[in-house]
Amino acid sequence: MKAAKGNKEYTIDESQQKAYQDGGFDIKDDDGSVIAYGRGKTVSYGDYMAVKEELEELKANSVEEADNQEVIDMLKEIAAEKGIDLGKAATVSGILKKFKDFGAKGGE
Repeated sequence: MKAAKGNKEYTIDESQQKAYQDGGFDIKDDDGSVIAYGRGKTVSYGDYMAVKEELEELKANSVEEADNQEVIDMLKEIAAEKGIDLGKAATVSGILKKFKDFGAKGGE
């Protein structure tokens, strides 16, 4: 395993891991994946706020996507009842276009 901090990297064994981790070194396995982070690290408030805002935006989009999926499922049920072939349509706008095309061809 390796201990890395900045441009320093040392090969260590398990008995040294705690001491290097306490010194702020990240501990990596032989593949280079971090298995433990060094202690005493901080994040600037600006970085924290940027990540927090991004997380809130992702959560909001996640709710919108869930709502969209419910609408898509409902539209698919209606299409099945009416005998409308949706083909590969998988979005609300795509499905609505299929409904419109169906109506234009003399559907119900």
